[in-house]
Amino acid sequence: MLAIFRKEIRGFFSSLTGYIVIIVFLLVNSLFMWVLPGELNILDSGYAGLDTLFFLSPWVFLFLVPAVTMRMIAEEKRLGTIELLYSKPVTEREIIWGKYLASVALVLLSLLPCLVYFFSVYALGETPGNLDQGGTWGAFIGLFFLAAIYASAGIFASSLTDNQVIAFILALLICFIMFMGFDSFAYLPGLKKIDQFIISFGINEHYKSMSRGVIDIRDIVYFIAVSVIFNEATRFVLISRNWRKKS
Repeated sequence: MLAIFRKEIRGFFSSLTGYIVIIVFLLVNSLFMWVLPGELNILDSGYAGLDTLFFLSPWVFLFLVPAVTMRMIAEEKRLGTIELLYSKPVTEREIIWGKYLASVALVLLSLLPCLVYFFSVYALGETPGNLDQGGTWGAFIGLFFLAAIYASAGIFASSLTDNQVIAFILALLICFIMFMGFDSFAYLPGLKKIDQFIISFGINEHYKSMSRGVIDIRDIVYFIAVSVIFNEATRFVLISRNWRKKS
């Protein structure tokens, strides 16, 4: 697994992929937070907080993470290099988790420079340090877990096809449904009695909970469980592919 992890990390930074993801993520957030006029601009709003970052980032990651994961397995299948992986002493689970952890590491590397935003806003307040630190750190943790689910969903989508564009579109669709789909579905007529139950299956409800600074074990279990489910679904796809080839 570590060999797969190192291989993917080297792949990110030996090409422009890793740098582009980090730069685009920081650039989009920086433009809305500090440059473009409007309610999202911290200087215009007059409120020292990172609400803009935590509002925009799930949507930015919605496109960036599938763009990273779309090649993870689809490209291996297209080039035939996945057969080389199977010739190594690694299991399907080790292949998947190595690729998944590399994607999560890239997400973490994208989030670390955002600490500059935190210290900037911390110092910009009328009273320096007058910042909801519990909510801010909770939102950072929630954002990391949110992107971790995106990564697992993206790798699952990549396992379904050998076309990177199709993998990207599938991942985008799955991530959007996980983020906002359950919220929208819950408010359909006739579902009022179970709307909160349906909403609890979506990422947004748990992300908002952590953004309030409430680190509930149920939210953490949700994020970990969904990531594991997607990774195990990817493993099932790969195993099924091998069965078809052998038969």
